[in-house]
Amino acid sequence: MLWTVFEESSEDGDYYDGPPPGDLDNFYAISNQLPNQDVVVPGPSTTHHSLNEKKEVNEKHVEEMVIPAVDELEDHQAEDDAMRSTEQQSIDFPDGGLRAWLVVLGTFFSAFASFGYVNAWGVFQAYYEETMLTKYSPSTIAWIGSVQYAFVLLPALFSGRLFDLGIFKIPFLGASILVVTCTVLVGQCTQYWHFFLCQGVALGIGCGMVFGPAMGIIGQWFRKKRGLATGLTALGSSVGGTVFPIAAQRLIPRVGFPWTMRILGFILLFALVISNITLSRRLPPRNVSRGLFNLAAFSELPFSMYAMAVITGFLGLYTVLTYIDLSALAVGVSPDMAVDLVAIANASSGFGRIAAGLMADRIGALNFIAPTTLFAGMLSYAWPFARTKASLLVIAVLYGFMCGSFVSGLLLPVYELGGIADTGQRTGMIMSIGAAGALCGIPISGAINKATGGFEVVGYYAGSITIVSVIFMLITRQLVLKKLWGKF
Repeated sequence: MLWTVFEESSEDGDYYDGPPPGDLDNFYAISNQLPNQDVVVPGPSTTHHSLNEKKEVNEKHVEEMVIPAVDELEDHQAEDDAMRSTEQQSIDFPDGGLRAWLVVLGTFFSAFASFGYVNAWGVFQAYYEETMLTKYSPSTIAWIGSVQYAFVLLPALFSGRLFDLGIFKIPFLGASILVVTCTVLVGQCTQYWHFFLCQGVALGIGCGMVFGPAMGIIGQWFRKKRGLATGLTALGSSVGGTVFPIAAQRLIPRVGFPWTMRILGFILLFALVISNITLSRRLPPRNVSRGLFNLAAFSELPFSMYAMAVITGFLGLYTVLTYIDLSALAVGVSPDMAVDLVAIANASSGFGRIAAGLMADRIGALNFIAPTTLFAGMLSYAWPFARTKASLLVIAVLYGFMCGSFVSGLLLPVYELGGIADTGQRTGMIMSIGAAGALCGIPISGAINKATGGFEVVGYYAGSITIVSVIFMLITRQLVLKKLWGKF
């Protein structure tokens, strides 16, 4: 209540009946809002009884009008305080400390056991073509790997939504069990449809449910050092893409394919146990509106343009990583060296991932990944004409670095294109959109190779579609910054 009408006794015994001194404006303003009522105003005294009655009437109506307003203000104040508390919690990122870096360790091993494992597909493609699936074309076999790539990204649409709702631990544990189980079962597969369902679909889904939420967690623990943290996370996929091809190539001749897959399963088990122990959310869950796929986000032109950059990038970037070993075999490189090219490219991508993380914090993610992706497109043009071991080695090292920067910096612009509360939803949408490119890109390249009998046109296709991705990145950057220079 702001004030009430009151009585004050004067020295001569008369009574002053009116507003507190200094509040005349408020008094008259309130009085004017009380129609058909007698209002006490400063002036000569009337009978004491009459004045008291008028005072009670005015005090009653002033209280009735003011008190609800105060209550409402208190309610709004409580809501504002809650909003400020949530916002402050979102803004005050730890950006370091033991707990935050343990989260990075967990995301490193989740990337190692998901994207890193899938990046070893080139070894399995070559092995299946030469042994177990010889009656199938390279393009048909490639569908196993492309479905696997797609499902690493596609489940992010669901896992991201669950992540925003606070549901993380149980799905992550279930996905970890699925990855290990399917890896062991691949060793028992003998038919094409066995491999397609077990290694392509089931293993892909498991890897996707492991990889997607782990990337969303980084956004809750880091802000200023987010690029570095994401780079270290993405380094896990590079290490996995180096370890798994070499392990598979060396183990299959010695212990056979079934036991090779069992050993890989134990490696995955070790990595995923660490992830399950160390990973956890920081912010409270929030029920973001508009369900799994927020179509309203595409009304924002920068988000739509970046989505196009992602899908076209995945259409082209994995062509060289998948077929570089086959192109090496076609020009007479030894099988061992051909497989090593895949591992070398994945190892080199680790440096690209770290560099992307560091440079993203300094100059902005798109400012770094756009030129490196452009260089990757140019290398795709040159790759089919590398016909010696030395030239193929140079292509593998340089292309791995450039491709690694794209994978590492992929989600960083998404954090800047929306609020932290719906990070899981937006990253899930972007990754699921990228899944369409990953699904179609490798089989398209395989079909072109079969139709032309070589890799030259494959390189033209992969390089061109990668450059289109760069164009969409630059459009996104311009729409956000509205100027030629700036950090983004």
